[in-house]
Amino acid sequence: MKANRLYHLIVSREGREPAFLSDPDRTDRIEVVSVDDGEVILYWDVEPKQASKLLKLLRVDLASLDAEEFFDKWLDADAEDS
Repeated sequence: MKANRLYHLIVSREGREPAFLSDPDRTDRIEVVSVDDGEVILYWDVEPKQASKLLKLLRVDLASLDAEEFFDKWLDADAEDS
């Protein structure tokens, strides 16, 4: 089953302005949430420009990978970033 059927993206921004105009101290939050139980499975606090890039990559993978492949790929990416 495709990942976009099992996972949902939630984006929280600390401001209304676009990433290129944002305050340098602003932090955006991206969460990947399980649709079945509402549990957060992946979580990032990133600067706005990184958030924009990360969202694009996540959306592509949600649409193209199956759920297990998506989770494995991004769990490893999450561990490398911390």
